[in-house]
Amino acid sequence: MQLNFFLCAAIAAIIPLLVGFIWYNPNVFGNAWMNSIGMDEAKMKEKFNPILVFGLCYVFAFLISFPLSGIVIHQMGFFSMLQNHFTEPATLKLFSETMDLYGNDFRTFKHGALHGGITAIGFALPIVATSALFERRGLKYIAIVAGYWVVCLILMGGFLCQFVDLKSFG
Repeated sequence: MQLNFFLCAAIAAIIPLLVGFIWYNPNVFGNAWMNSIGMDEAKMKEKFNPILVFGLCYVFAFLISFPLSGIVIHQMGFFSMLQNHFTEPATLKLFSETMDLYGNDFRTFKHGALHGGITAIGFALPIVATSALFERRGLKYIAIVAGYWVVCLILMGGFLCQFVDLKSFG
């Protein structure tokens, strides 16, 4: 079953919230993460606006879905090559024929998860680690936060690759 891209992006954006509820639970990595940033439960609750925080986290995760789909779905590269010519009948025919032949190649959760993991290690880990170095955070902090993003991007990549309907772009 394949779904409209925007619906898939909206669903995929829930993944970091769900993973975060588990990952940052005090019984998992929550206490270690708070210790690594010098926080405790009382400090965490000060000036905390859950609607703002979780709402923005959802919006940011939704934004992550756009470039991530282009990375985990190989057919997106073909689509992007043709996007300036999509009103031409020959382009529409070429796109349709190509998608009929190759549209389902490498369109599995496993393949998307692989590319999501590669993306996490190639982008998220260096970004988290660079910020952490300037913030004077330790290796424990880097491992917890980067590990969270590795899991999120693996799951998001797998979901997007498996369920995005490329015809929802045309």
